[in-house]
Amino acid sequence: MQVTHSQQKKLTSIEVSFKKASLEHLDQLLALETQSFKTDRLSRRRFKHWIASDHGIFVVAMCDERLLGYGLVIMRKGTRLARLYSIAVSSDAQGLGIGKNLLAKLEQKSVEAGKLFLRLEVASNNTVAISLYEKSGYRKFGIYKGYYNNEIDAVRMQKPIRQLLTQHPAKAYPWYEQTTDFTCGPSALMMAMASINSSIKMSQFEELDIWRKATTIFMTSGHGGCHPLGLALAAIERGFQAEVFINTQEPLFIDGVRSEHKKTIMKAVDKQFLQQAKNANINVNYCEVTIAQLRESLAKGDGIVSLISTYQLDGKKIPHWVTITGIDEQCLYLHDSDLEEPQQPMDNQHIPIAIEDFYAMSGFGKSKLRTTVIVSQNHHFNNTKAMSNGLE
Repeated sequence: MQVTHSQQKKLTSIEVSFKKASLEHLDQLLALETQSFKTDRLSRRRFKHWIASDHGIFVVAMCDERLLGYGLVIMRKGTRLARLYSIAVSSDAQGLGIGKNLLAKLEQKSVEAGKLFLRLEVASNNTVAISLYEKSGYRKFGIYKGYYNNEIDAVRMQKPIRQLLTQHPAKAYPWYEQTTDFTCGPSALMMAMASINSSIKMSQFEELDIWRKATTIFMTSGHGGCHPLGLALAAIERGFQAEVFINTQEPLFIDGVRSEHKKTIMKAVDKQFLQQAKNANINVNYCEVTIAQLRESLAKGDGIVSLISTYQLDGKKIPHWVTITGIDEQCLYLHDSDLEEPQQPMDNQHIPIAIEDFYAMSGFGKSKLRTTVIVSQNHHFNNTKAMSNGLE
């Protein structure tokens, strides 16, 4: 996808309308395509296909009967992602904000179609287009080497677009980047606690201290992750109340571990957590938390951490703790502490996930383990004092 310049005399004042592409625009679309792109052009046949397709959003920018630009978004059935397939603006109409307005129109229509993210590829040497996308909120997340026919690399960019039609903007919510590959649980818990008590200081000291309290010792591979009861106990120690939902009474996470020795250790740890949770009077519900319960907890100002499988995000079947920051009619919003290059912190904050997609995402492993920890304020305990021993 490229946007080119021309030495032609440019328009200075026009009135532009945006409408659905039709066959009557076909000849002008082909002329604009030829003007705009040296390679990777859409053919007459492909234009006709997308004009008739139900799986695309095809918008043209018109001034009277003259076509000044077009944008094409394609949508894959069954996913919440849309892809900006191509966008072009006539060389003599550039600099008038047509590209920016066309992009905004495509985003709006993608949201109306139920999509959560808009992705695109842009030639790595197209600095004008990349600047436009960055100013519009897109962030780079990958490179396709030699993607175009002329061997130019493509920069992959993405933007969460669901918020565009949200009437109430997401409230400020603390975000923390985990400092190890295995401390998503403590990081999610710290964000939840800090959302309740703004005096809570999130730090690596607390991150590692919580992990030592909550770890399962082993996991499918590498260092141990965090047990939901361990996270609840860590929250209790820091002056909060905690309630846990687990949809099984079997020892957790062992179905992905082959070593019998590791399984034995993990079962012993599970048993210890159960006894400690009982001693701490933690309410443990052996069932799945409902959306209604999550809504109620968020309305009360509680913090919520939930386990997901990252398979829906990166194709890897890894258990991962996230913080739920909000819910509306269609989506849950998540803070994810695992920041990978070239992501920016904003990419991992208030991530919109369709409710039905979250249900699939929140089932981990063959047993479809679902577990959530709800943290609330304990008004009889001084939280600030409890965490004052942490390093600044």
